Amino acid sequence: MYPSAVPPRQVKIGDAAAFAGTTPRAIRHYHQIGLLPEPERGGDGRRRYAYDDMIRLLWIRKMSEAGISLDDMRAAFNEARDVEDVLGRLEETLATQEADIKRQRAAVQRLRVVGSPLGLLSPLVTDRLSHLPPGALRPSDLDALLVTERIFGPLGAAIQASVFIILATHPGLRAEADRLDAADATLDDTVDPHDPQVDELAAQHHAHHKALHQAIEAAGVDVAEEKLFDIHDAEEEVQMSAFEAVTKMPYGFSAARTRCVELTGQLLAGDLSTDS
Repeated sequence: MYPSAVPPRQVKIGDAAAFAGTTPRAIRHYHQIGLLPEPERGGDGRRRYAYDDMIRLLWIRKMSEAGISLDDMRAAFNEARDVEDVLGRLEETLATQEADIKRQRAAVQRLRVVGSPLGLLSPLVTDRLSHLPPGALRPSDLDALLVTERIFGPLGAAIQASVFIILATHPGLRAEADRLDAADATLDDTVDPHDPQVDELAAQHHAHHKALHQAIEAAGVDVAEEKLFDIHDAEEEVQMSAFEAVTKMPYGFSAARTRCVELTGQLLAGDLSTDS
């Protein structure tokens, strides 16, 4: 004769989890969100799960495998939402996940082709800079593009890329940029914001910006900038406003360096008003 097993009337949470293919922690979470009614506890203070509880757990597992959210599961069990509505929401979720996977694969492919963190930026930016030789872009250049893309979106970063194209191909302008960066670093908290050197450095930054702009025009890089507006996908824009983003990005500039930046901006704005 074969031995016969007599099923228990109730089981502990560990056995319930093992049979349903989940974990005790997940079951406790189901109790907390009202997805699974909490059973009465036995004399030892532990929960005991009966047949109906196991049926609910098995359906939860099946729904989870189908990608149905816990909220939709709860609504389905409570018959508070039509099944077609639940399935429609699930299809939307899956479509979003498929789009995310497509973008992730494209990013991995760009990383393979570019061979540097540049491939993680928007294709609009990557395509503009991918022709540069290895090492032409510095880590600080990529950092700047990363911040600009977050604040002004892919189009803003792609336009800023013109500066780095020129710096990568004009050693004299790159050397001047390095000199100005070093001078900026000296504007620490010990420097008075109204020190004459601040005004002088702002004037030098202004001159450097003008030289960069002239080189951009001479190289025809500005023509490529204009074409960006035709191929730009507005759907890639960031959701955060530029003003909100700027107020959340810490730079830790000293008062002197901040004034230098402001003065440079005023000088550049003056050029624009003169040209117009």
